[in-house]
Amino acid sequence: MKKVPTDTWVDIELFQNDLKDIDQEFIQSIESIFKISSSNKKMGYLFMTNNNTTYAYGDDICKWLSLKHDPKRPKQINILKDKKIIQVDSGHDFVAVLTDDGLVFLASSDLKWKTDNTFRLITTGNDRFEMIACGWKHLLLLRQDGTVFALGDNEYGQLTGDSESSYDELVDTGLNNVKIIACGWCHSLALTNTNEIYSWGWNEYGQLGLGDRNNRRTPSLVSFPDGSIDSPIKNIVAGARHSLFLLEDGQIFGCGYGQRPINDNEQDAKVPTKIPIEIVQSVACKNYHLISYALDHSSHYYEWGRFSNKELLTFKKLNGRPKSFAAASAIVYESPITYGLTSTIETYESHVTISNIVLFNNPDNYDVEFVIDDKPILASKCYLKMASKYFSRMFSGDWKNTDSVVINDYGYDTYYSYLRMLHDDYIRIKQSNIAELIDLANCYGDERLMKLCRTFIQTDLNKQTLFTYYPLIDKYEIDEMQDKLVQLTIKDVLPKITNNISKNKKKIRKFLELVLSERQSFLN
Repeated sequence: MKKVPTDTWVDIELFQNDLKDIDQEFIQSIESIFKISSSNKKMGYLFMTNNNTTYAYGDDICKWLSLKHDPKRPKQINILKDKKIIQVDSGHDFVAVLTDDGLVFLASSDLKWKTDNTFRLITTGNDRFEMIACGWKHLLLLRQDGTVFALGDNEYGQLTGDSESSYDELVDTGLNNVKIIACGWCHSLALTNTNEIYSWGWNEYGQLGLGDRNNRRTPSLVSFPDGSIDSPIKNIVAGARHSLFLLEDGQIFGCGYGQRPINDNEQDAKVPTKIPIEIVQSVACKNYHLISYALDHSSHYYEWGRFSNKELLTFKKLNGRPKSFAAASAIVYESPITYGLTSTIETYESHVTISNIVLFNNPDNYDVEFVIDDKPILASKCYLKMASKYFSRMFSGDWKNTDSVVINDYGYDTYYSYLRMLHDDYIRIKQSNIAELIDLANCYGDERLMKLCRTFIQTDLNKQTLFTYYPLIDKYEIDEMQDKLVQLTIKDVLPKITNNISKNKKKIRKFLELVLSERQSFLN
C-alpha cells in the first residue's frame, strides 16, 4: 500500500511570501512541493517539476547538499535526476525521500547521519520500500513485503529494543504484514493488514494508547475501549505528543496530549478516545507540532491542540472554508505547512460565492458516476447541468436516464481535474495534460477552460517547449500566439536551421525550394 497524500493538491499562491523572489517561469513548472521545517525553523523546500527533476530551495537544504542558495532560482539535485519522488518527510535537521522504484535517500546537517553533504542512499542490497515516516530524530521504513525497519536515535526505544542508536544499519523492528507507518516526536506507530495497531517509544503523555505513561522498547498492541472496533482503520498519524487513528466509517480516535475535551479533569488520553467530529475524511498532524487537523464529509476543517504558549484548543471548526490542510495551517502559522509531498495548482477567479465541492465525488450525495479506466468519479446531475452547457444538454438528452457514464476519450486524472474545476474553480494545467484538457475544452465548448489553456500555453511557450505546443496552436487555431511564435522562430529556430544547413550542404536544396515557394507566393 503506497502512502495516500494528505492533501490532494495545494494552491501554490499559499507560499507566495516564501517564494516571491523565484522566477515565475520556474513557478509554472512546479508540480509537487514539500516544505522542510522543524518547530519554528524554516529550512527550505523541495520542488518536483514536470520533467521528473527535483530542486532544492533555501539556505539550510542547499548547505546540506553542497549547493549555493540562489533566492531567484532553485538548485537542481543531480543525484535525484530522472527519479520520480512519491513521498517526502522530514525531522530535526534531516529530510528523507522515497522514489517510485523503492529507493530511500536522506539528507541532513547532522553528522550522525553521515550523508557527506549530499543525498545518502539508505537502501541496501535488493531491499525496496513503499513508505517512510520521520520522527524528530528517527526514521521508519516500510519494505514492500510489509516488514518495518528503523534508523536513527533510540533514546526512548522508538527504533525498538535496548540497543544504542543506529545511524548506519537498519534495525528490524520485528513487525511484518504492515501497511501503514507513522512517527511522532519520539514514538512510532504501525498498522497491519489485519487491522491491528502497534505503538512503541516515548509515552509520557499516553501517546502510545496503552493505558499508562510508561515508555515501550518493543511494539505493543493498542486496544480500543469496550473491545474491538467494528470498522477497518483507514489511517494512523502522529504529532509531537499524541496519536490519531481514523476509521473507514469516519470515526476518529486520539490518545496522548490534549485528546480529551477541555472540560474533562484529565485532558490527556492514555487510551484511544473518541474525538467529537463526525464522518471524518482525512486527518493531519506533524511530528513536531501539538496541533491536529481533520476534514469532515462536508469539506469543513477542524483544529485542536496547542499552538506555542497559547491555551489548549478543543475541536474548533475553522472559518473561511480553507481548501487544503496547508491552507488550514496558514490560519494558525506564519507560513503554511505541507503534510507530505503535495501536488500544486493555480487558483483562478471564482464565480461562485460558496464552494460546491461537497457535491463532488461524495458517496452520500450523487446520482451519476463517470467511469474511466474502471475507476468511478461521483457527481450530481443537477449541479453539472447548472455548471456546464454541455452537461445540461447531455443530461436532458442521451444521458437523461443513465446513472453510469463510461468515458473513453480522456484519462482519469484529466477528467477528475475538469469535474473538480466545475465545482470549485481549482485546476492544475501542466505539459502532461494540456493536450487532453484543450481537446476537452474544445469538445465540450467550455470557453473558460479553453481560455485557461491558452493562457497556460502563452505563459509556458519558449524555445524548449515550442515544438510541444505548436501542434496544439495550429490544430486549435490559437491566434494569440502568432506574435510570440514569430519572435521565437526568428530568434531561436532560424539560426539553428541555418547552422544545420551549413554543416550539411545536401539540405540546402530543400531549404531553397521552401524559400522559393514562399517567394513565388509573395509575388503572386
